[in-house]
Amino acid sequence: MVEKVITLENVSLVEFLGPDNQNIRQLAAAFPGSKIISRGNEIKIQGQPVVISRINDILSALLEHYHQYGQITDKTVSQYLSSADEDQQDRLLAASPDVILFGAKGGIIKAKTANQQRLVDAVLKNDLVFALGPAGTGKTYISVALAVRALKNKEVKKIIISRPVVEAGESLGFLPGDMKEKVDPYLRPIYDALEDMLPPEKFKFYLENKTIEIAPLAYMRGRTLNNAFVLLDEAQNTTPSQLKMFLTRMGPSAKVMVNGDRSQIDLPTKQKSGLIQALDILRDVNGIAFVEMNADDVVRHRLVKQIVQAYDKFDVEMQHEQANQANRPIREYQPYRRPNNPGNAGSDPGKHPDARREDDGTQELPVNHEQQL
Repeated sequence: MVEKVITLENVSLVEFLGPDNQNIRQLAAAFPGSKIISRGNEIKIQGQPVVISRINDILSALLEHYHQYGQITDKTVSQYLSSADEDQQDRLLAASPDVILFGAKGGIIKAKTANQQRLVDAVLKNDLVFALGPAGTGKTYISVALAVRALKNKEVKKIIISRPVVEAGESLGFLPGDMKEKVDPYLRPIYDALEDMLPPEKFKFYLENKTIEIAPLAYMRGRTLNNAFVLLDEAQNTTPSQLKMFLTRMGPSAKVMVNGDRSQIDLPTKQKSGLIQALDILRDVNGIAFVEMNADDVVRHRLVKQIVQAYDKFDVEMQHEQANQANRPIREYQPYRRPNNPGNAGSDPGKHPDARREDDGTQELPVNHEQQL
């Protein structure tokens, strides 16, 4: 354990330290493994060299703030402590390239499977990426983490996340509340992911100043999405015109991700999915990456993986059955046989119910009963 002494000069101790030294107490509480003691105009720090360096950086920043604004509050200390934590996380991220982000509670967010890592690499190298795969493969969560990282690294100025609002059994008009309250349940998975990755106060601040925007797909029409990380989730439920509209919103400095699950299309039966069409149209376009995920990438409950595999097996069997039915040979023509003599090899086509009577010239024509004027 080492010790460092900082001397405060040209500083009002009451305004800098706070009543009853509350500012220094707050700083000390953030580093329980060290000691911070205030005596007169001196602050003594005891602890490990790395921790002392961090505390010294925070105190230096607080002193600059004091000389600029004239006072320090407990809220000011909290803000600088938060900034110091983010700086520390950035240093750890630089040292650990496989880590995408640190969550709101300090947890590490990183790719857990090979295909998830392929998705991360594809987003780093391409401006437009399609992520395809079944439920539970981490498409949404990894995408949101990449968006938050891009925002924290100042690679983009905002995050825009959208989903198509597809009604499944209930009409939006019959749901309670205003439009926001009607569509928020559809966007709940996005909110859940962001709440895992951002402190509540910062998340609320980002929402209020539109740094993070979460909106239904219909709200994207007519906009140019630039300097933003843009994510379209559940893209399998877009129509071809909707997905084309979304993709053509892309500005010159945008990073765009499109996520979808081809096995969970909720559109009306006769409506073609915009995602399925886009995969055919854009497959050979340079600069667009496609990442396929499968049951091996499922990171939810172990049963989810087995459920996905069971449905995949069922889908394959159904496709084989339909193919067999389509290629079934045409049944040979069987001549009509008299009901009274089923064993008779002879046949009388004229007795067939669908046989047409030939005109032998003896049939009477219909009489026209109209009177001529």
